[in-house]
Amino acid sequence: MRLVQLPAAAFTALAAGDLAAADELSPVPLTAYFAGPDWAPVWRRRAAQLVARPADAGWVTRVVWDPDRRIAVGRAGFHGAPDDDGMVEIGYAVVPARRRQGYARAAVEQLLARAAGEPAVRTVRVTISPTNTASRALALPYGFVLVGEQEDDEDGLELVYELAADQLRA
Repeated sequence: MRLVQLPAAAFTALAAGDLAAADELSPVPLTAYFAGPDWAPVWRRRAAQLVARPADAGWVTRVVWDPDRRIAVGRAGFHGAPDDDGMVEIGYAVVPARRRQGYARAAVEQLLARAAGEPAVRTVRVTISPTNTASRALALPYGFVLVGEQEDDEDGLELVYELAADQLRA
């Protein structure tokens, strides 16, 4: 499994639901789910983010790619570069037909390895809906600790978990 970076223009195409244009721009072929309504808010947010902060391009959402099967199975990445406090937030999602096959776990492990290798990262955060037991079961064994909750405009109530990057480097 690999995390494949998309060019900024691909985020704009996906946000518009234009799979053909996104597919032309992407280094790997995408499926219709990528350009569907479920993920459109993520693509809109990342497209606007890269206009405002082009330096975030190396950090934000990537395609979860299965090179053996040659299929795009999800998305995963950071919400941006480390902030002034050294915090990065991870996010991940797998297309419904490919869930429960280890892709999210592999993506999280790659994200945590990247965070561990970046001296500027001091804290890794993940926010999870209280009803998303699968995502909590995935994240918590890595040592994430509940530090609070927040209300997200799109997702509603989220539990906020954090992990000190030093724990990843040990």
